[in-house]
Amino acid sequence: MSDVTQLFGDQPLPLTRAEGEAAVGDVILNADGIEVKASWGHIFGPVNLTIRSGGVTVLVGAGGRGRTALLLTLAGRMKPSKGQLESFGRLNDAHHLFKQAALANIDEVDGIGQTIRVHDIITEQIRWGARGARWVRQSKQADLERICAPVFGEYTLPTMDAMVEELPELTGALLRIAVANTRKPPILVVGGIDKLASIESSHKLLERLVELGREQTVITADVNGVSPDSGIRDQFLVENLTNKEFAVLEREADGR
Repeated sequence: MSDVTQLFGDQPLPLTRAEGEAAVGDVILNADGIEVKASWGHIFGPVNLTIRSGGVTVLVGAGGRGRTALLLTLAGRMKPSKGQLESFGRLNDAHHLFKQAALANIDEVDGIGQTIRVHDIITEQIRWGARGARWVRQSKQADLERICAPVFGEYTLPTMDAMVEELPELTGALLRIAVANTRKPPILVVGGIDKLASIESSHKLLERLVELGREQTVITADVNGVSPDSGIRDQFLVENLTNKEFAVLEREADGR
């Protein structure tokens, strides 16, 4: 039996796409028994998982290094130690997948220094995107709007002089997604929406991801799952993300 259980069915969403890209509903990622191990031991797996193009897919599973490593693997930032990961017709080609995916709101990858201002983040992103070693000016309000408005939608953008550490958690999460997603590749992998302390903020973040899922394939995670009427495409229960002994203790503590 597969260790991934689909919780909710298809909910078609409109998707604009360039010629040659996967059509909505086509399989874009297929994981067959993938595992990741480090020199000190097992991290996650085996995991079987199929991600379809377009919309938002939510992976339901315990937070921690196992879930983080799975998200990194689906974004091409880690290679499976075992099993097969097919993406865009290529098998176990993490380098190619890396170029097709943006990764956001995962502290181990895009953690932002707290004692800096928003305009520094935007300026640095412009520099990363600049060709060669040409000089890049200090970012302006127009740059903030260009980079952030597509992700923030109806929500207020942060001010250029705001300190990152003082931003509300939803604003901070949206800023990290916006900065990571400037290229707007086919796949956008976002750290668990359950990282936000406020349930209301988590719901608002998911709403924005659903909107982004109209033009990209968005993958995120949540420990408890989300409502089936939230506008997502698929939701899967993913096991083997934590040490099995710890998982048993957790279920016992929760009375399951």
